[in-house]
Amino acid sequence: MRLLRRKSGLSGIAAALLAATLTSTAGLVGTASAAPSTPSALPVVTVFATGFNNPRGLRFGPDGNLYVAEGGVGGAISTAGPPPLCQQAAGVGPYTGSFDGARISKVDTAGHRTTFASGFPSSQTAIMGGLTSGVADVDFIDGTMYALIAGAGCSHGLNGTFNGVARVDSFGNWTMIANLSQFQMAHPVAHPNPGDFEPDGTWYSMVAVRGALYAVEPNHGEVDRIGTDGSISRVVDMSAIYGHIVPTAIAYHGNFYVGNLNTFDPIGPLASKVYKITPSGQARIDTDGVALVTGLVFDQRGRMYVLELGTDPTTFNPFTGQIVRVDPSGRKQVIVSNANAPALFFPTGMTFGPDGNLYVSSGGFGLPPILPEGLGTVLKVDITD
Repeated sequence: MRLLRRKSGLSGIAAALLAATLTSTAGLVGTASAAPSTPSALPVVTVFATGFNNPRGLRFGPDGNLYVAEGGVGGAISTAGPPPLCQQAAGVGPYTGSFDGARISKVDTAGHRTTFASGFPSSQTAIMGGLTSGVADVDFIDGTMYALIAGAGCSHGLNGTFNGVARVDSFGNWTMIANLSQFQMAHPVAHPNPGDFEPDGTWYSMVAVRGALYAVEPNHGEVDRIGTDGSISRVVDMSAIYGHIVPTAIAYHGNFYVGNLNTFDPIGPLASKVYKITPSGQARIDTDGVALVTGLVFDQRGRMYVLELGTDPTTFNPFTGQIVRVDPSGRKQVIVSNANAPALFFPTGMTFGPDGNLYVSSGGFGLPPILPEGLGTVLKVDITD
């Protein structure tokens, strides 16, 4: 896949293949850190489950099963055409999609995939092979699943729909409870990027903390709080502090931690960062010297695991994804790469399982959709130390 040289944020997952440009460098502090080292013994990586179409965020539920959000299969419906127009990302779109092409899969302890919830909107860009977005992430509050929807809205080709959060019951029935498209339009960020601005947003990841959900939107550059009653409030406008840095993955470990893709042209590799954000919205750089962050988790020893889409934004080889472990001291080690996980293809999500091992979405984009079983996989990383 070639890298387009243009200004962009995260148009669905498409911006992982498009160049982003900072609109501001205010607040950039911290110093460059050493490149990650490689431990002498690498974890064993195996394929845990198959059959996903654009797998994204994933989480183990209270029943012990793994639930995988899927971008889905896209579609041919479009809102492009004569005015009034709602598709503003002309360099990425026009988007096309379907009203029911995305789903959430359930994977049992033996690795068998079944469809848990379906009928979610799914949309694709018109560029780079039709990169697809649908359900971006899932998490649980008091045993109830909530899903982050990223493929909906008029700007994504699906008039009459909106991006937001859905509540999913134990039978897979779902109801939208929060309209994030409407919230973003009513509460614009300080420094949106006009080159690829998408009114409905391109939500990427979500985490449940103390009875509420916290979601990251990369195209506008914000972290928002969503209550189970559907209320929405902004935690931090990252564009106001750092400019158009394309924040992606979020984790919670006493404070929030948010990774980003950063600018792609012409900064070179290892230019992404992990930001520490307090619940009140104070942000600072926590870890630098990482690349194209698409996942973040912490283990019980306080070590942070950073999932990297690839190591060099100037090439975007699909088999250069990595997992970097960061000790509390700041030491970084590459524990998963092509050396022990040759099947790691554009990874887009990561979670810890109840067994203490890591589970990673692979083939999150870049693979053609196939029904009913897709080509995406979930990999298991055996963490033994």
